[in-house]
Amino acid sequence: MNVLVIGNGGREHAILLALKKSPKVKKLYCMKGNAGTAEIAENVEVDYMNLEAVKAFVSNHPEIDYFVVAPDDPLAIGLVDELEAMGKRCFGPRKNAAIIEASKAFSKALMKKYNIPTAESETFDNYDEALAYINKTGAPIVLKADGLALGKGVLICKTLQEAEQGLKEIMLDKAFGSAGNKIVIEECMQGLKYNPGEEVSVLAFTDGKTIVPMITSCDHKRANDNDEGLNTGGMGTFSPCPFWTKEMEEEVMQKIMLPTMHAMNAEGRTFKGCLYFGLMRTNKGVKVVEYNSRFGDPETQVVLPMLKTDLMEIFEAITDERLSEVKIEWEQGACVCVVLASGGYPLSYAKGKEIEIGNLPQSVHLVHAGTAIKDGKLVTSGGRVLGVVAKGSDIENAREIAYSAVKAVKWENMHYRTDIGVKYRQG
Repeated sequence: MNVLVIGNGGREHAILLALKKSPKVKKLYCMKGNAGTAEIAENVEVDYMNLEAVKAFVSNHPEIDYFVVAPDDPLAIGLVDELEAMGKRCFGPRKNAAIIEASKAFSKALMKKYNIPTAESETFDNYDEALAYINKTGAPIVLKADGLALGKGVLICKTLQEAEQGLKEIMLDKAFGSAGNKIVIEECMQGLKYNPGEEVSVLAFTDGKTIVPMITSCDHKRANDNDEGLNTGGMGTFSPCPFWTKEMEEEVMQKIMLPTMHAMNAEGRTFKGCLYFGLMRTNKGVKVVEYNSRFGDPETQVVLPMLKTDLMEIFEAITDERLSEVKIEWEQGACVCVVLASGGYPLSYAKGKEIEIGNLPQSVHLVHAGTAIKDGKLVTSGGRVLGVVAKGSDIENAREIAYSAVKAVKWENMHYRTDIGVKYRQG
């Protein structure tokens, strides 16, 4: 088959690398892609947020058999619906199911209605009412812009002053644009040992009838070491999660995953694709922090390299609603991804810096995110630029290999965290 992956970041490069291994795949395309995807796929310069432009391209390329819609934004505006209306086979949820990520207010209401464990919360579209609620509740408290905000629309406020400032930024200053027209204010969940708690990401394949969790991973959201600095789209990941147990997996399946799948069905919003569960282990059991309607970034970079089963086979089974027939298997060991970013990210940063890449260890590969080719040279074109991905016998081993490879990559003002994989080391 000829397969088009839609998106231009590290997640899409990781998906393409996994699909490249499939004997079912003949040719790969990527819309819009980056310098890394161009090495294994034909990049297509079409704005995937322009539905009419995408449809025109698809009409002119009947040789493409299958479409993978990877980012949250095109899912939220209904790109899968448009492609299916053209008779195309797709991986990704329809618009009415992608709302589970596109609106935090929707997902919180869903969890409340179907008794899925999550933080207590209230939703507001009025600034004065939200401010009064914050002053009544006090801190620490969590503020979440309702809509999509590139993974940055969540503020964990330790003091009342921080909360008041954060509320102003989201609702009045529109730091996240229209995503902040409505706001979810929730309690700050406390973990068993850590503050604010141990978080784990569990991505799951689902066709609306069956749900199969992938191996676990842990993300580092803050820009700097020791979880300091601003929230980012993710500065690195490791897999598997050290504190994840069979008991937790069973608890999450029975209390969170199956109830979520059934709740979406009951609401007439059957979810088919990759459903991401951001979870926290608390003293009151595992709770949902957030849902995503697609593969996480940079979680995908450490999860898919460990997949033994043919990814294309899984995608097709989900499209055909026969996921129960596929046995999904994973490699032993661990995987670590260290994100190399432009200095200044997630705020302002320079682009067009030339990237030098030396010799990398055999067990390491680079996942491209914000890269481009300019005048024949590899240059930076985004905030998160590259992911250095290493496999090893365990997290410590994979971490050691990844950081030895980081030294082989250079550009002016490159920034990365030095503690990826250290988090929750004690399990």
